[in-house]
Amino acid sequence: MKEWIISISILLSPSLHRSWIHILLEFTAVTFSIFSVVFAQKNNIWLYPIGIVSTIIYSYLTFVTSLYGDFFINIYYTGMSGYGWYVWLFKNDQKNKKLSITFSDKKDYFYTLLWFVSTCLFSITVYFFNGKLQTIFDWMDVLTTGIFFSGMYQMAMKKVENWIFWMVGNLISVPIYFLKGLILTGFLFIFLALLAIEGYLIWNEKALNNKKNYF
Repeated sequence: MKEWIISISILLSPSLHRSWIHILLEFTAVTFSIFSVVFAQKNNIWLYPIGIVSTIIYSYLTFVTSLYGDFFINIYYTGMSGYGWYVWLFKNDQKNKKLSITFSDKKDYFYTLLWFVSTCLFSITVYFFNGKLQTIFDWMDVLTTGIFFSGMYQMAMKKVENWIFWMVGNLISVPIYFLKGLILTGFLFIFLALLAIEGYLIWNEKALNNKKNYF
């Protein structure tokens, strides 16, 4: 989800001598990001290979434009997408069936909280040593990074609640980017929040059906 921030940041960067290859790579990454979200809604495993292509491209683009924070985020997304791909392919439930869409239990919430806290602490450390955390926007970026990281973990485990993380993270990001003057990015986050709401409704229905079939 956060790839949209990176895309607009690269697009508006005054220091970037944009080449046609960079423009083509960015367009490809944006397109693959959209398809990845659509496939996620449909519980289609293609969300991972498509998402990996997008995050690898963004890893390159953010590195060459010195957006090192977002570079590390995309490295994480790439690794977690690989893990999610593996889990969706090979992990079975208690009845030895392929992993189904389910609701989170206490164990899932514990691991999600662990991801959230550790990610926020890591982000705070990175900001601190770079002399930041001076504005509310820095703290909100720490918060949304923790939310998005947690959502990625929940999606890998096929938990309905992953969409709540995307909804909350995207909605928090909307006013931030409007206030920063990045109007287009703000509208993009509204669009992503709407996709997350739709994804939640689709996965919630599937989880309820899986629960009935399980018993």
